[in-house]
Amino acid sequence: MPAVSHFAEPAQWPNYLRAVVDIAFPTYSMRVAPGPLDGVTGLPYPLDSAHTIHIITAFNPHGRHITARANLRAQHELLRSIGPHGLRWWPAVGGDPVGTHVEISAAVVGLDDARARSLGRRFGQDAVFAWSPTSWRLLACAGTAHDTVLTGWHADLLTPPPHRLCRQETVAVTRRHLSGAASAPSADPGGVVEAGPASHHAG
Repeated sequence: MPAVSHFAEPAQWPNYLRAVVDIAFPTYSMRVAPGPLDGVTGLPYPLDSAHTIHIITAFNPHGRHITARANLRAQHELLRSIGPHGLRWWPAVGGDPVGTHVEISAAVVGLDDARARSLGRRFGQDAVFAWSPTSWRLLACAGTAHDTVLTGWHADLLTPPPHRLCRQETVAVTRRHLSGAASAPSADPGGVVEAGPASHHAG
């Protein structure tokens, strides 16, 4: 059972609590899922303990489904907002464990919780995820500044991926679908991420 700080619950909150996230690191992909409150299982945390990974999407703002074009445009702007600050990020997708719906996301290193919430709020998101060596947190973007749902986590290796979406393609997909859009930030070829089993990302 997650530990919950006080919050005004968005309509999609139960879906966010069940969400899993797939992240493409340069040489492998991982799936992270909520786990028991008192521990972590599966693969070890991929970074040193000083860094938290925040998972943020611009898809479906305010919990409402919008067109694919509108979602891609919003994600394009999210990536543009990350690039100038020199933040590290990896492609990610979030969604329900059975893969009925997925949302392209970014797994970002270099933000604190306040900045991650602010970025999510800017793109109309109800919440963002924060992954650390000891916890998996769902952070509300609106309302009370300290709304948090805390659990442990479980991480698995994903091989082989059913669909390969590399770092360059994450950026290129917005450029192919958005006529007249400004250039996306440059990105080095990275790992792969599964846009497969993973619905409702925090958004």
